[in-house]
Amino acid sequence: MGLRTKSITDGWIANMYIKLLVSFMKIGAFSFGGGYAMIPLISREIVETRGWLSMPEFIDVIAISQGTPGPIAINAATYVGYKVGGVAGSALATAGVVFPSFIILIILGMLFLRFREVGFVKDMFSGIRPTVVALIAAAAFSVASTSVTGVVPAIVSGAVIIGILKFRLDPVLLLIASGVMGFFLYG
Repeated sequence: MGLRTKSITDGWIANMYIKLLVSFMKIGAFSFGGGYAMIPLISREIVETRGWLSMPEFIDVIAISQGTPGPIAINAATYVGYKVGGVAGSALATAGVVFPSFIILIILGMLFLRFREVGFVKDMFSGIRPTVVALIAAAAFSVASTSVTGVVPAIVSGAVIIGILKFRLDPVLLLIASGVMGFFLYG
């Protein structure tokens, strides 16, 4: 009985690790434009498809990932992996999100250096750039519906946007200041 239970548990854990690795490999392989463009894909896979995190938990992951050194997508993968599967889950999610990009970049780098002056290559990159902007905007809208739920959060969001775009304030300092303000407002 004990061996059977252990076998079932081991099988469930192995299955969860495989799902974690495959999910983040899919995110790493099919998201373009950097970390912010990955947010809608990560949200769909982690929150909607797998149900590993709720939307408020996912927004916390984004905030923590933004406030820590390193690319936001890798930080988010590491955090989600740890939450789902501990240290091994964290390592698998991180490897999963990085590995496809690593392989694709090696191949594209070789091809781009060889064909960068060809017209259709230039045209293709001209078509990809606006899509990246749209993905980032979609991520902002999807997160905003859960995070900006009143007048004060809307004012804070607007002030942060102005602080970054107009005054070029450090996003990390704005995150810290927002956290301190939230502590006093909601604590």
